[in-house]
Amino acid sequence: MKKSKIESVVFISNYLTHHQQPFSEALYSKLGNGYIFVETEEMTEERKKLGYRDDNKPSYVMHYTDPDCQDLIDRADVVIWGSAPIKFIYNRKRACKLTFRYSERIYKAKSQIYKLPRYFYSFHKIPKLNKSFYLLCASAYASADYAKALTFIDMAYKWGYFPETKRYDDVDALIASKDPKKILWCGRFLDWKHPDYMISLAERLRADGYDFQIDFIGTGEMEDQLQDMIAKRGLSNKVHLLGSMSPEEVRSNMEKASIYLFTSDRHEGWGAVLNESMNSACAVVASHAIGAVPYLIEDGANGLIYRDGDLDDLYEKVKYLLDHPDRRVELSKNAYSTIVDEWNAENAAEKFLALSEELIDSPKAVFSTEKGVCSKAELLSDGWFLKK
Repeated sequence: MKKSKIESVVFISNYLTHHQQPFSEALYSKLGNGYIFVETEEMTEERKKLGYRDDNKPSYVMHYTDPDCQDLIDRADVVIWGSAPIKFIYNRKRACKLTFRYSERIYKAKSQIYKLPRYFYSFHKIPKLNKSFYLLCASAYASADYAKALTFIDMAYKWGYFPETKRYDDVDALIASKDPKKILWCGRFLDWKHPDYMISLAERLRADGYDFQIDFIGTGEMEDQLQDMIAKRGLSNKVHLLGSMSPEEVRSNMEKASIYLFTSDRHEGWGAVLNESMNSACAVVASHAIGAVPYLIEDGANGLIYRDGDLDDLYEKVKYLLDHPDRRVELSKNAYSTIVDEWNAENAAEKFLALSEELIDSPKAVFSTEKGVCSKAELLSDGWFLKK
């Protein structure tokens, strides 16, 4: 394998999560002590309750209070700047050193025009903004959002979150072992994740005589409401709230489920459960407004996309999967291949280093990959799927 010219990378973010660790491990395996992850916050209690761990941190993790931290950031060949104060990268921008902004979309609510001046000022006050400063889009909508603030125009690349990728010895056997009746939903019970859509779906499936089971994994502010809806509509034998689980337990349930539903709206910046459910060979039905969906799912090829908020469209696509088991298997296998062949941490690390080399050699370079991780990000509007 060709040795990378990049010898040092620093990733700055709030804290290391199990969704970021595989990419960090992949870079560490290539760069050794040349890779550092800088944490700028303590992990929240809410995240810990959801199964995120804050112990046994890898050797490459450093806290921002370490006296060597800023010097390492300033001297690194490449810096990935995620959820962290902008002050950490000021010196790099003055020196025109390669830096990537790692971001989900910035306008998650529909009416946030008032934020345009703030984002414009925040980025344009950085010296020499348009030199050696690029965007890694952890949402298919990020590039267009930043372009509204006149930032990162034609300087954005497809990116995302890269949770653990499992490679099964026999994916056909995994799919054959799944319960064809099991439908799974995972996440926090929040209004913008729309777990209540699942209750409406269950009512319609039961009314049409389908044999199914819907399992929820998670907890949150809507839990009492969901329990009340299940009880009042007599769905306790069809819909089950399983509570919060560790990431390992979540993946185990995904491996047993035939269908995975992802019902969030545009507030879902990325949605790493999409990577995980596809990697677990689930047939996915997901809202078009979720940040990861346009990058990971090709509608009808490796999953199904429904129009955000359209419960009829959601219902028809779930019913289609229940009615067509052969197509469900086909979508499941293709979903699995999408993750193990392209959207995984090892491939992301390889392409990231190659992209960084090209940009250091020539800031105007067009990276050779035409699609997938690190390909150029198009300006994708919120209504892209509605126009199909």
